[in-house]
Amino acid sequence: MTRSPDSRIAAAFAEGPAFVPYLAAGDPSYEASLAYVRALIEGGADVVELGLPFSEPIAEGSTIQSAIVRSLEGGMTPGRYFEFVEELDSPVPVVCMTYYNLIYQYGDGETRGPDTASGKGPAPFVRRAAEAGVDGFVVPDLPAEEAGPLRTACDEHGLDLISIVAPTTTDARLERLLDLASGYVYVQARLGVTGARADVSEQTAESLARLSDSPLPKAVGFGISTGEQAASVVEAGADGVIVGSALVDIVAEGEENDDPVEETAARLRERARELKEGAVAGAQRRPEPERK
Repeated sequence: MTRSPDSRIAAAFAEGPAFVPYLAAGDPSYEASLAYVRALIEGGADVVELGLPFSEPIAEGSTIQSAIVRSLEGGMTPGRYFEFVEELDSPVPVVCMTYYNLIYQYGDGETRGPDTASGKGPAPFVRRAAEAGVDGFVVPDLPAEEAGPLRTACDEHGLDLISIVAPTTTDARLERLLDLASGYVYVQARLGVTGARADVSEQTAESLARLSDSPLPKAVGFGISTGEQAASVVEAGADGVIVGSALVDIVAEGEENDDPVEETAARLRERARELKEGAVAGAQRRPEPERK
């Protein structure tokens, strides 16, 4: 089922391949992080995946785990995250990437449907996210079988719920994930955890082929770090590229070297331009469809 056909996320994919960067909100500090996310938007981001840090990030490699630690040590919390999104006032869609425990435990004491009488359940979190300006969610640890309450809350507030599809996802599970999904499909390019790679996985084209009948845009992540890699992924059929670890590395390097925020922001802006230009070049390299 395709939901929110008029969402900001859907619009972001409507005019060519989308560049979707990831950073952890608050890494390494609230103010620096604001500058870094704004630099990525200035560099060409079409959607921003903004991580809400969780203490047990099972899907993340060491690079993003370190970013999450820096963010938590800097005082990032769900409440502070929503303030961050409000202050960011992003001109492009913001996707909250986090883990279900934070969403479920957020409750504000109001009764808003099943499991929320004690202030738990996804509805209060989703409502507050919508108020802050969040456009959708990626929740790596949420099984499709248990996603119904979050999907219902997202529908109530007009937010998208992005499903992650891995190379090992079975056909039956794929059908369920696509039924739940809206906005775009996060296509995991390879097995394992997040992290920049020197090559593009051969599994990417196979994964995209499995999704060819879905009307949702397909954005490929896990391992993309250069403009040429972005071009290769889009040329293979992706509608967008998701880049996280390569950008977090720039933040970490700036923090380690005690570089001025402006210098790190400039490096992020330049890498964003490279990745966006690569995605566009990949679309131009696609063969023309055969005429019947």
